[in-house]
Amino acid sequence: MKTTDLTKLNAAGAATVVDSLQQLLADFQVFYTNLRGYHWNIKGKDFFVLHSQYEKLYNDAAEKVDEIAERILMLDGVPAHNFSEYLKTSKVEESGYVTSGDEGLKDVLSTYSYFIESERAIVKLAQEIDDEVTVALMSDYIKEQEKLVWMLVAYYSK
Repeated sequence: MKTTDLTKLNAAGAATVVDSLQQLLADFQVFYTNLRGYHWNIKGKDFFVLHSQYEKLYNDAAEKVDEIAERILMLDGVPAHNFSEYLKTSKVEESGYVTSGDEGLKDVLSTYSYFIESERAIVKLAQEIDDEVTVALMSDYIKEQEKLVWMLVAYYSK
């Protein structure tokens, strides 16, 4: 028995959504690791603000990883679960050793810009098969991320 049979979602369309969610899952996993590095290695005048902010961001990314993986399962997919696969798939690149607040923030903003674009594309795919749950999930992410981008730009522009 398949979940999509019971939820009446088009299986072929769901598979396309799953492929996009697999990409997003890999991207978030690499981003999570980048954020951990920024959190651990930040130095300088912005340490107190950014150290705690990076922790909030990586906790949020970890939650999204779980939500995305669960959505893949609900659409009869199997989420990738090893880092070698994430690195092959992810369009978010590993950041390396970063201690500069400005460099870390620049990467975070660039990554969120990419996420928003990707999530909008997933919304369109999900709308085509009447997958309201994926649409709602991605819409929530976009809403949250747009506000975060606005706040980080305001901070970065100090």
